[in-house]
Amino acid sequence: MTLSKNTQIITSNKLVNYLALFTSTGTIFCCALPALLVSIGAGAALSSLISIFPQLIILSIYKIPIFIGAFIILIISGIMQYQTKSMPCPADKKQAYACMQARKLSMVIYFTSLGIFLIGLLFAFIIPLFMKA
Repeated sequence: MTLSKNTQIITSNKLVNYLALFTSTGTIFCCALPALLVSIGAGAALSSLISIFPQLIILSIYKIPIFIGAFIILIISGIMQYQTKSMPCPADKKQAYACMQARKLSMVIYFTSLGIFLIGLLFAFIIPLFMKA
């Protein structure tokens, strides 16, 4: 692989990581935030939040496709993280430093997205299973 090809892959990896962060944040807004507000006794705050942002109800209706989409994006992002982990950085010291910083930032964004997704999954699907029992 040439150096420009590596740069293109790393750039697309950052784009996929930001997409993963965006979709994971969608899981928080659709399911985790309303469940958290109700569980801490802030139902009035939730009702006023829904009156200001009625789109939250639409997100809650489509929570399964939102979670499936976020999961697929996270898998793609994880695969790309794994592929770019062993790619060489440029020989120039400044570019090598920028390359390593970009990789670290990419990993932080990926694991933040994964954490947000898991919190949303917990509130949307796992805790309701225990509430029914």
